[in-house]
Amino acid sequence: MPECKVIKKVRIFAAVKSVFMKIVFATGNRGKLREAAEILGEGFQLVTPAEAGIEEDIPETGNTLRANSLQKAAYIYNKTGLNCFADDTGLEVDILGGGPGIHTARYAGEQKDPAANIRKLLSEMARREQEASVARELGISTPHATRKARFRTSVTLILDGEKHFFDGIMEGRIATERHGEGGFGYDPVFIPDGYDVTAAELSEEEKNAISHRGKALRAMAEFLRNSSLRPE
Repeated sequence: MPECKVIKKVRIFAAVKSVFMKIVFATGNRGKLREAAEILGEGFQLVTPAEAGIEEDIPETGNTLRANSLQKAAYIYNKTGLNCFADDTGLEVDILGGGPGIHTARYAGEQKDPAANIRKLLSEMARREQEASVARELGISTPHATRKARFRTSVTLILDGEKHFFDGIMEGRIATERHGEGGFGYDPVFIPDGYDVTAAELSEEEKNAISHRGKALRAMAEFLRNSSLRPE
């Protein structure tokens, strides 16, 4: 085999090996960590902030999803110097005027209790639907109350000090009651477009293929792989 071809193969092999990367994911949620690991696949060692030595709560005071994800990623990078990424996800419900939005995780309080968040969501939606119904009975023109909603995720990756952004959206609607035991967060009441079951009733593979976070993470994973194979 010509020497130039041998050298080229060695370089390609070295580039493929360099794909293995330790990267901090700004979450303590094991469900999200598992989801990210499955989407990124082999070649990445995901660690939590606690495993990287960050025990304190990471600030999250932005007024947009991107601002929050950037704030979290920057905090980790400044503390550790490690490559890292953070996500912020919001549930946008039309009948709630796009809420809870950036308040999604803390909708029912600072304890971030998923069950309490779902109870409040269903209660608020039922109240808005009732108000709209009464208004129409009184002859007051009001938009038809739909249960249409979407999950929106913004991911910030800091790679060698440079910031990169990736986004994903999953459209759907809110069920009137909980169904399913899988997933996490609002999954038991969110029905993705094209399905008649909630995200909590889908397998992890099915959910990852269509989810907002899955779309953003796949875009990030493709970027990381392309970056690792790019000539110096």
